[in-house]
Amino acid sequence: PEVLQDITFSLGPSSFRFLLGESGAGKSSLLKLLYMALRPTRGQISLFGRIVRFENVGLRYGLGPEVLQDITFSLGPSSFRFLLGESGAGKSSLLKLLYMALRPTRGQISLFGRNVAGMSRGELPRLRRRVGVVFQEFRLLDHLSAFDNVALPMRVAGARESDVRRHVEELLTWVGLKDHLNSRPPTLSGGQQQRIAIARAVITRPKLLLADEPTGNVDDKMGLRLMHLFEELNKLGTTVIVATHNLGIVRQMAHPVMRLENGRLNMDEAEIISDLGLDEPGIGAGAAPAGPGFSRIH
Repeated sequence: PEVLQDITFSLGPSSFRFLLGESGAGKSSLLKLLYMALRPTRGQISLFGRIVRFENVGLRYGLGPEVLQDITFSLGPSSFRFLLGESGAGKSSLLKLLYMALRPTRGQISLFGRNVAGMSRGELPRLRRRVGVVFQEFRLLDHLSAFDNVALPMRVAGARESDVRRHVEELLTWVGLKDHLNSRPPTLSGGQQQRIAIARAVITRPKLLLADEPTGNVDDKMGLRLMHLFEELNKLGTTVIVATHNLGIVRQMAHPVMRLENGRLNMDEAEIISDLGLDEPGIGAGAAPAGPGFSRIH
């Protein structure tokens, strides 16, 4: 029989509660669910609140029409969403709002429980360090090697150099760039630069990962391999949003979809595009890099 039934409650910051009950009432079981030693048989548990919350957000550039209109959605920890839409639908603009490169014209955006509009310029860099971004145009530093581009977030975070070397070398090897550790971006192909950009975005295991067309310059096999890396991060608690036109990847990964059409967001939690017939022999995850906080998948 169920030892806990239909448990529904929420607690905000600075809450203090005593949990009472007779022996065998389920107190220890409830605490085990809270510190994740057990998973529930049914229902949903959300810890640490929403990672992303948009409320009636609108965005326009200058005096032009709104490119995003009345965007309302929220995502909790360990969410994974594909962001779909035609060219010009507003996907890149939405991602820019998410990594705080733009501020909305109206509405409210909260990240990690903080209202972005109320934050000072000095607070934004600290919040951005919790966000990993894969830019469509890569944005690598041309004067740095592939190794140093990927190492940069770890060094900014104050990691030991021995840990930096171990994790960066392992991750670049995993994305197929073992022989290009010392190469500079201008000497590499677009696909190689894209893999460096992805490695840089995930090396510190961010709480929120945003990827704008991350498979646009790689073949399908490498694209799926990179998606499995994102999935591994997601299993460890990272919220992932991937903007893409690659419906083959979307079908194989089978995660919920958000659609942008004419600046409006359709977020149907039930919509998962899947087609098991697309699976191909020989395409798989491989062993994900250990990385700082990564586990292994096989």
